[in-house]
Amino acid sequence: MNLENVYLNVIKERFNGIKRLGDDTIDQLTEDDIHWTLNEASNSIAVLAKHISGNMISRSTNFLTTDGEKPNRKRDSEFEEDSLTKHEMIAVWEKGWSILFETLEELEGEHLLRDVYIRGKRTIVLEALERQLTHYASHIGQIVYIGRQLKNNTWVNLSIPKRQSEEYFE
Repeated sequence: MNLENVYLNVIKERFNGIKRLGDDTIDQLTEDDIHWTLNEASNSIAVLAKHISGNMISRSTNFLTTDGEKPNRKRDSEFEEDSLTKHEMIAVWEKGWSILFETLEELEGEHLLRDVYIRGKRTIVLEALERQLTHYASHIGQIVYIGRQLKNNTWVNLSIPKRQSEEYFE
C-alpha cells in the first residue's frame, strides 16, 4: 500500500471517529438538550449540527471541480435557532456526513496534491481535508462538552472515565 492510500484510510478513520463522538453524544440528549444554550452568544447542539452539515454539503459536493463555498449555501441561517426536532436534526446531520463520506470514497491517492478552491482561495486536497477535519472536530468537541455538562451524573463516558485509567490498562 502506498502512502497516499494509507493517508486516505487514516483520514476516513478520523472522520468516522469524530462522527462517532457526535453520534454518541446526541444519543444521550433530549429534545430540550439539543436546543440549550448558555447565553445569546452561544450555539446550541442543534445549531452546531446544522452548521457542520451545511459546511460538509458545501465543501464536499463536487469537491474536486467547484469552489467549496457554494453560492447556494446560506451559512448565516445555519446559526439561527429553529424548532428542529431531534429526529430532524439527526437527518440534517446524517445528510452532511453521507455527502462527505461519499466524496472521501471517490478520492484516490493522485488527488491529494490536486488544487481545489475554498472561498476562491487555492489549496490542495490534502490541506482541504485537514482543514475540514480540524473544523468538524472543534465543533464536535463543543457538542460533547455541552452534552457532558447537561447530562452531568447521567453522562455515559465516550472514553476512559476520570480516575479509571489504571483499570482500563489492566
